[in-house]
Amino acid sequence: MGRLDRYILRQMLATFGFFALILVLVYWINRAVRLFDQLISDGQSALVFLEFTIMTLPAIIATVSPIAAFAAAVYVTNRMANDSELAVFHATGFSARRLARPVLVFGLIISVLLMILTHLVVPVSKERLNIRQAEVAENLTARLLTEGQFLSPTDGVTFYLRAISPEGELLNVFLDDTRDPAQHLTYSAGRAFLVKSDTGPKLVMIDGLVQISNDVTNQLSVTRFNDFVFDVGALVGPPKERADNVDFWTSLELISAKSRVFEGALVTFELHNRTVAGLLALVAGFIGFAVLVSANFSRFGIWPQVFVATIMLVLIKVIESAATDYVLEDMDQVWALYVPIVIGLALGALFLLRKDRVWVRMGGVPA
Repeated sequence: MGRLDRYILRQMLATFGFFALILVLVYWINRAVRLFDQLISDGQSALVFLEFTIMTLPAIIATVSPIAAFAAAVYVTNRMANDSELAVFHATGFSARRLARPVLVFGLIISVLLMILTHLVVPVSKERLNIRQAEVAENLTARLLTEGQFLSPTDGVTFYLRAISPEGELLNVFLDDTRDPAQHLTYSAGRAFLVKSDTGPKLVMIDGLVQISNDVTNQLSVTRFNDFVFDVGALVGPPKERADNVDFWTSLELISAKSRVFEGALVTFELHNRTVAGLLALVAGFIGFAVLVSANFSRFGIWPQVFVATIMLVLIKVIESAATDYVLEDMDQVWALYVPIVIGLALGALFLLRKDRVWVRMGGVPA
């Protein structure tokens, strides 16, 4: 790799790091505000919040990296054009295709890092996050065992118990449920038990009644019961089982478990989908560079090309979404996942060829 290649590659890697950091912070802050409010309201510590945010970072990085690669390619190419560096490179005999070599190397580096994330790090972090969410859910259930206080484990639900007997009975239980806007449910019971089950904790109320206030008909009905089971685990949602979710399996684990746990078509789709997610960074960076480097000199700059490159990137994402939906309907057509990658590289190559043909007509000699 020549000095020019190292110069362009170094500029793009440094700029990518900057844009990736900014995008991760913006994305993280947007999610962290809601997560912080939820965890703190549930009585969790700041350390739990920090742990949760760290486990969500790999997925966030994988999401923003293609955009950061595109932004880095556009920014560096625009700066080189404004500083007349591109004009100097062309004057010394470097064609657009030759200048694209370090850009492709840059895209391959980011794609390899992204594939490590999508194939290994992201599944591990998602599985760990799911485990911790289940543990927090158990802690949330334990918080219900607080005597003499009105608690709100989730929006629309209020819980109260007067005391806990030495045998573990919950005495004089009150539970108010307003999650359904059409009706208001109020449960009360003299005794109750909090028991575990495979689907989450259950509140078993003994000798009580439920008042149902229908807001549509403005009617109130009262039903007495000998025993009634309220699904406490539904307040926080049941944890996902690892065996039922491919997101929690690394690619090597999916390959080894292909015939034992999941359908072969599902595993094939997931593996190719993760690979395509990594290759998007290569396509995004290449398109950003190819469109901008093909621009002719203008005193107004190359902002029209920036707009064209952005539209092309959006088009690639639309094609990617359509291809994913198509493959989900017919798993045998997994090749369609690579259509946006091929189209993106082809479009970028066309812009480079167009630039080189114009340059040769003007007397340039391709290098």
